[in-house]
Amino acid sequence: MHEFIAKHRDKITGTLSGFDRLVFRGTLRSIAHDQGMKRYLWANQVLLKDFGSHVERVSRRLKEASLAEAETLGRPVKYLTSSQVSKEEMARSIAAQERIRDGLVCVLSCVEPCWSFEIHRNREKKKLELEPRYRKCLFLYHYWMHPVLGFMSARIQTWFPFPIQICLNGREWLARQMEAAGVEYGRQDNCFPWIADWAKAQRLMDRQLRTHWPKLLDSVAQQLNPVHGEMFQKHPVGYYWSTYQSEWAIDIVFREGAELRRLHPRLVHHGMTTFSSPDVMRYLGKRIPLSGDVPKRFAGEVVSDLKRRQEGVRIKHSVNGNSLKLYDKAFTTVGSVLRAEATIHNGGDFRVYRPKEGDPKGEMAWRRMRRGIADLHRRAEISRRSAERYLDAFASVDEDTTLEELIQRIGQPQQWRGRRVRALRPFGDDRALLDVVSRGEFAINGCRNRDLQAIFFPRAAQSPEHARRRSAWVSRKLRLLRAHGLITKIISTHRYQLTVSGRKATTAILTALRSTVRQLTPLAA
Repeated sequence: MHEFIAKHRDKITGTLSGFDRLVFRGTLRSIAHDQGMKRYLWANQVLLKDFGSHVERVSRRLKEASLAEAETLGRPVKYLTSSQVSKEEMARSIAAQERIRDGLVCVLSCVEPCWSFEIHRNREKKKLELEPRYRKCLFLYHYWMHPVLGFMSARIQTWFPFPIQICLNGREWLARQMEAAGVEYGRQDNCFPWIADWAKAQRLMDRQLRTHWPKLLDSVAQQLNPVHGEMFQKHPVGYYWSTYQSEWAIDIVFREGAELRRLHPRLVHHGMTTFSSPDVMRYLGKRIPLSGDVPKRFAGEVVSDLKRRQEGVRIKHSVNGNSLKLYDKAFTTVGSVLRAEATIHNGGDFRVYRPKEGDPKGEMAWRRMRRGIADLHRRAEISRRSAERYLDAFASVDEDTTLEELIQRIGQPQQWRGRRVRALRPFGDDRALLDVVSRGEFAINGCRNRDLQAIFFPRAAQSPEHARRRSAWVSRKLRLLRAHGLITKIISTHRYQLTVSGRKATTAILTALRSTVRQLTPLAA
């Protein structure tokens, strides 16, 4: 991110980095399986033959309590005949029409598939059995204008085991924080094209990470089901909170919309034609070998796609359900927003330094990241770094300099430490060399002589003399790139990294070489 901002700093008015969309799920884990449900029934002295009437009575009590606030306040309670209707749009429309700024907006209900329990008659054993099964039941969707969180929603399944899903928006939350702190802002949808004090806004957003999440989420659950304590008086249970999905967004606000309109198509073209599968995997924290190939143990799928939306053009790269996106979010007279977004749905692809589950004082080690909110800070760190790496990968896109200007100098012989070095042939013999040194795995730590040998000479050397010749050949190639200013040596190491001009040149050359005639023809015209 820092490279991208440094590149366009004279056109940028501010940046904002933090959670955008957060989806939490609450589960009553102790009754979410058949044995736990049987213990609940035993505690309440409910026989299996009476299971149906008992759960219907409890479900009816939950519905009445959940709808009581809406009936008291006179808020709309609507039943939807289809689950495909956009509930959020309907709730926002109601809030706008009735000018609701605080409190409950509405309650929407809909019958949807769910996971629950049913009684099965086992004819062979001649007895009743409790089995987990998929069925349909009523869900209640509550929409609020929360005094702290802003516009938010939560739903509860009205049949055992009563799971909950809560959806928050970090930008909605920030808007309430800025209002409380007296920070003026301009808003469009869920982004801010203008903020009077960007640094203070970022500090307020960072404060969200220090939230006591169990307390916050439990308070929302209590509003969804005010009679939870009464329902489970004889068999107390509490919700276990997990992060179902998280989106971390970095907003780059350009002073002039024309600047973003000119730059964004080049960014999209660069992302679709230049980023390889290993590059995308590296941005999302995957370890890539020095060869740059996709690891053989990787069994997932890497997908890149482009979509034109009403708001603008969106480019998206996905790996195993996790994704990176870039799109032009908003164009206004006070500022225009470019958004890079990292979405984590499959947390198991990442690692967190922690003890074993259930052993808080045990040995620390890098283990799979859990969905539980205990790992939410690690999730935030991974998301932020992924989005920043992704943005920096676009820093080499130059919207003004022509390809001819970039390669003009490297197409001439140079002097290096008193010796003549030949001109580079980027469209000929040296193309493979430029392709290798610009690989994503070398962007952070740089490359060594031995790394390039492993790529250009995959087979083992036949003799020590043969190995020295290979090393000398790579050394000459490195000297060639250094003489033309494309790479520089990292101090006190044997590693080399692309320079700023080198990254520009290699990106432009490789993009041109990988483009089709159809893509280049409109540019030539």
